[in-house]
Amino acid sequence: MRLVASDLDGTIVRPDGTISERTLAAFAACEAAGIGVLFVTGRPPRWMGSIAAATGHHGLAICGNGAVLYDLGAEQVVGTRALTRQTVLDVAAAMRATLPAAVFALETTSGYRREPGFRPHHEAARAARVGSVPELLADEPVVVKVLCRVEGSTADPILAAARLVLGGLAEPVHSDSTGSMIEIAALGVSKASTLAQVVQERRIEPADVVAFGDMPNDVPMLRWAGRGYAMADGHPEAIAAADDVAPPCARDGVAQVLEQLLAGDRPMGGEHPPTSDHLQ
Repeated sequence: MRLVASDLDGTIVRPDGTISERTLAAFAACEAAGIGVLFVTGRPPRWMGSIAAATGHHGLAICGNGAVLYDLGAEQVVGTRALTRQTVLDVAAAMRATLPAAVFALETTSGYRREPGFRPHHEAARAARVGSVPELLADEPVVVKVLCRVEGSTADPILAAARLVLGGLAEPVHSDSTGSMIEIAALGVSKASTLAQVVQERRIEPADVVAFGDMPNDVPMLRWAGRGYAMADGHPEAIAAADDVAPPCARDGVAQVLEQLLAGDRPMGGEHPPTSDHLQ
């Protein structure tokens, strides 16, 4: 093991937004042993301040499901894999053709912006720029992620529809089964593809990477890593893609596995819960 690649929300970040002291200690022990720690998340950079503070303002993070490289020390974007303007327009048209109630927002390097019908679920987003998709693209922003919401639905059926109509155009995923939104990145952009670039630059082989995640946006990373662990209460797609299962975030599952790996023990995977309990 030379690198630990970990998702954030639902994997190490608890519902109250905190990371446990046990998990932070496990990451510190990895770094003390010369093992890198890299956060790989669907979060946009604007949501990374608390993570930078909790983890000591150092190192890189992969944000936006692989679309952004973010320097946690400087708290700034250092690389992007953006969607083109035409791809954003094509994505919106294709999704609206199959799901007429779909509404859209854009994550850009200059801020979040949304259509009038895309109702923000967070207070900070209420001040976002508002307009039609073409209007939101008028100043040629660097778009790292398209957000597509269908009120009254849940994420799994939206994702299933997106996979049918966006094949060969863009990469749809979701990170919250209970929500009504999916996230769409440029074609070929995923947590795994950007992680692969980072580890190649560090001359680390995939076999030496241990990855943790819990949702469909983690599936490529869990498959790519030498050892992929899904959280026991994660999405069925994540569990099916993983080599093993870690105890839930609420039980410091990532820390438990890392403690055993550092001790040279074979981690005891978490038990697969009943199917009805997989979805968070």
